[in-house]
This record gives sequence, C-alpha cells and structure tokens, in this order.
Amino acid sequence: MSSPNSVTVTQVSDVTTVEVTTQGPQGPVGFDFVDTDKVDGSVIYYDSSSAKFKADATTTKLTLVNGGNF
Repeated sequence: MSSPNSVTVTQVSDVTTVEVTTQGPQGPVGFDFVDTDKVDGSVIYYDSSSAKFKADATTTKLTLVNGGNF
C-alpha cells in the first residue's frame, strides 16, 4: 500500500518503492544571533535590551577580567 509521499516503480518482477520527504527547518528555533561586528576573540553574549545574542568587538576574551563588569 502506497502512502501519499511515495512512488512505486514496477519493472518486470522487481518492485521498488521510493519515499519522498522534505527537509525540516535548519538550526534552533528562536535563536536570534547578530554577528555583524564580530572580531577575532569575540565572545557570544545575550543582550536583553535587543532580545538577541551578539558577538561584537566590545565583549572579547581580552576584555573579560577577574571582577570585570560585562
């Protein structure tokens, strides 16, 4: 019995069924990421004012210090 997403090919005594599927969405749903200002060593962080994850030149591995404000 064929499903709506299958094609059956019959050739003499050989029957082959091929199922057709579509690819789903890519990446996590709801992950809004801005990396237009990224530089070498950028650290990804969440910016609540824009409700987005960011990577920019302001927050890098060199600006993270013990007791720093980030």
